[in-house]
Amino acid sequence: MEGAADLGWWGVPLALLAGAVRASTPFLFVSLGECLTEKSGRINLGLEGTLVMGAMIAYGISFLTGSPWLGVAGAAGVGLVMGALHGVICGLPRVNHIAVGIALMIFGVGLAFFLGKPLIQPSAPQLPGLALGAWSDSRAVRAALNVNALFIIGVILTFVMAWMFRSTRIGLAIRTVGDSRDAARAVGLDVKRIRLLTTAVGGAFAGVGGSFLSLYYPGSWNEGLSSGQGLMAVALVIFARWDPIKCLYASLLFGGAGALGPALQGVGISTGYYLFNATPYLLTLIVMIAASSRDRALAGAPGDLSINSSS
Repeated sequence: MEGAADLGWWGVPLALLAGAVRASTPFLFVSLGECLTEKSGRINLGLEGTLVMGAMIAYGISFLTGSPWLGVAGAAGVGLVMGALHGVICGLPRVNHIAVGIALMIFGVGLAFFLGKPLIQPSAPQLPGLALGAWSDSRAVRAALNVNALFIIGVILTFVMAWMFRSTRIGLAIRTVGDSRDAARAVGLDVKRIRLLTTAVGGAFAGVGGSFLSLYYPGSWNEGLSSGQGLMAVALVIFARWDPIKCLYASLLFGGAGALGPALQGVGISTGYYLFNATPYLLTLIVMIAASSRDRALAGAPGDLSINSSS
């Protein structure tokens, strides 16, 4: 990270903190979206495609209009549409929602790459950062405390979602549908409608996560932008046991893992740089292995999620 070398080895934890905040933001939005979707008893494996589409749309709108925040809104809109498409298809009889998610992931990534080719060279206006470290004379501290507003919005959204699930009728309805569709129908809840809405809103969150990639960090549009973060977020939700607050902690952990390589490079350690960059993928593998153990498998999962692959 730029400025880490200014403080020597003390710059490593500072760079990890800065990197964790920056790199965690897409993970946070996608994992919150998937948490919302899975709480209603449905899995959406297509969020990788939604993330990439959101990044492309956000960059394109920002380039054309000069407003990065309109780009974020556009990314949320395309994510909402893709999530709704997933929800509508999964609402049909005998449709496997895992297969639908994989198909939409491939479709979204391919469409984004096709439509986004003209955007590879142009430079679009970027989202501004909040200079929380302006008080410091240290370049490393200022860089570490330069926080994007989307991260703060994501943190607020985390606690709002946790409160919603715990203390509101809407949250209770979503949890009831996710735990047992039969019980939900018995109390008059429209299972298909609730699952459609949660899948659509979850897609919108993923689209916003994609906008962060293209408009802030790394802040460009190219075909290798996501690096599988949408899929890793699904593992993150399992690791977080379908708890929004734990999704925030897990996102910071995954973000810090992704920042390890640049942090060490900032103090002059370049040996094994690419190996360190593989840390998030290794962490995903460890999480999936741990989650597959007999004692931990699907602990805390919504009841309908664990017994159904179609709805």
